[in-house]
Amino acid sequence: MPAAATHTEEPEPADSPTAAATGPDLEEPPAGGAEDRSAVRSLLRLWPYVRPVRVRLFSAAGVAIVASCIGLVIPLVLKWLVDGPVADRDPAGVWLGGLVILVLGIAEAALFGFRRWLVARPLAGVEAAMRASLYRHLQRLPVSFHDRWASGQLLSRGTTDLQLIRMFLAFPLTFLVVNGTTIAVGCAVLLAQEWTLGLVLLAPVIPLVALCSSFERRFFGAARRAQDQVGDLTTVVEEAVLGIRIVKGFGRHRSQAQAFRRLTRELRATELHKARLLAGIWALIMTLPELAIGAALVLGTVQVADGDLSAGTLVAFLSTAMALRWPVESIGFLLAMCNEAATAADRYFEVMDEPEADAADRKAAAGASGTAHSGASADPGAPAPPAVPAQRTASPPGPGPEPPPSAADGIRFTGVVFRHPDAGPDTAPVLDGIDLHVRSGETLALVGATGSGKTTLTALVPRLYEPTAGRVSLDGRDITALPRDELRALVAVAFEEPTLFSATAGANVLMGSYEAEEHDLLRALDIAQADFVHRLPHGHRTEVGEQGLSLSGGQRQRLALARAIVGRPRFLVLDDPLSALDVHTEALVEAALRRVLATTTALVVAHRPSTVLLADRVALLSGGRVAAVGTHDELLHGSAEYRALMAGVTEERTPDADAAGAAHGEEGERR
Repeated sequence: MPAAATHTEEPEPADSPTAAATGPDLEEPPAGGAEDRSAVRSLLRLWPYVRPVRVRLFSAAGVAIVASCIGLVIPLVLKWLVDGPVADRDPAGVWLGGLVILVLGIAEAALFGFRRWLVARPLAGVEAAMRASLYRHLQRLPVSFHDRWASGQLLSRGTTDLQLIRMFLAFPLTFLVVNGTTIAVGCAVLLAQEWTLGLVLLAPVIPLVALCSSFERRFFGAARRAQDQVGDLTTVVEEAVLGIRIVKGFGRHRSQAQAFRRLTRELRATELHKARLLAGIWALIMTLPELAIGAALVLGTVQVADGDLSAGTLVAFLSTAMALRWPVESIGFLLAMCNEAATAADRYFEVMDEPEADAADRKAAAGASGTAHSGASADPGAPAPPAVPAQRTASPPGPGPEPPPSAADGIRFTGVVFRHPDAGPDTAPVLDGIDLHVRSGETLALVGATGSGKTTLTALVPRLYEPTAGRVSLDGRDITALPRDELRALVAVAFEEPTLFSATAGANVLMGSYEAEEHDLLRALDIAQADFVHRLPHGHRTEVGEQGLSLSGGQRQRLALARAIVGRPRFLVLDDPLSALDVHTEALVEAALRRVLATTTALVVAHRPSTVLLADRVALLSGGRVAAVGTHDELLHGSAEYRALMAGVTEERTPDADAAGAAHGEEGERR
């Protein structure tokens, strides 16, 4: 992309990252496909959320059924009016009949209003509970899940999909039951009044059932596609808003607009397809019963003319049939709303079914407990085997057994291998056999070329990612045996790309510790050289805005560093935390940071020689392996690759240099 902002743009490629958002649910069809999918099974999964309000929901359905059945009583009153007071020319009877019909109508309206009052508040609570569950679950999912899913897809599941589910619970769910009951009672009334005419009206039932079944299968695919496209569109809008500086800086507003228009056109086409399907089924659902009513009217008129049927019975029969028009005609859009709610439920539970990180730990612990119990039965004196962490393969031979727990063993990587979960089996691992020991109270700098695995290695310590094989221990304790809350209280992290939230500067820093107080906040700001906070309009109580974009990059990075050290962590992991600082500020931060590093065990990703000098030792990573370990001076003399990195040039590694670096790494590890 040219740097100039004024240029003629080419259309955005179809496979551009901004042209189409990605989501796992678009790459492969929903589980089971449309063929064996059951809307009923999907909707039944909502029961745990509905159960707390089931009394009011069932009461609302009962009230609605009573109200609907009251509507079926009105034709019987009309029959009595026509065959009685009207035929006998009795005005008093006519007024009485009219009063009865008025009372029935008022009662029906009042009951329907009462039904809405019963469900409004509880179902809003159901939506809120589901949204809270989704948010809580998202916070507990591993980072690898968030790496795979587009944020827009998650946002649409927490907003649009939950609104569809609430609408389903409030209206279609109730009225499928109500209308089904009304149709059944109405058909019984019709057959009781005149069975021959009743059979004429029931003739369209079989074709209507077949049409509705076909419509449901076809509408499901369109509804799922539309909801996925809403997620894509949400992703594009979110990225355009968050990246507005890039869009404007490079003049990419036209290509972003093209991507947005393309997605809106696709969504519009899908919605029109849904509308055509709904229009088709609704036309048939309305036409077939109307034809049946017309045939019944002709046949009934003939029977009245022949004296085989009273006029009042015909009026009551046709009035009952007309009262059933709405329940029958509503089947089309009620089925459509049910399918949309079912696909929304599928999308919601796609996320909720993802295993939480802690769930994998509990499963591993349960498996280890069962194995230990089994072993104890066979040999009561035998020690329990070590727990095998979930989602790992056996460690390769070589590192040996885990050392006994030590109160001051530092950070130890033993035979660590890491491969991304979605990587193929033939893909080279990002980390391959890492054996590294950061002694207690020591600061170890990680140095290596881009892609050597430095950031990935640091992400394993707080268990943002899980090793594919091997183990990581803190003071002799395998991190998989530590509850995540305890682990993350021990380990603090600061990333190269600082993330701030829409909160005050002080609140962003205090996120690093639940127990930190204002004096801890001031100390952390002082060490991170974040004195600029005190010059903000309201000091550390100043809102920094979304992503902290009201601050400079160096200011955001200093706040992130303060957040990492505010809780005085036992272990500190810093991923190039000073990259956005100027030389003068960097020197001040480093001078203050030495006080913190003197009292903690730290792992620091470093790209600058000044940052390397903060460390007691340096580990050189190359191709996912530890190529050398030693002090800064030792590596300068013993590793050509390290000298090249420190000099800021790229050199090709020779086999001799590799061998020398590996030997030096072993020597440094023995120190």
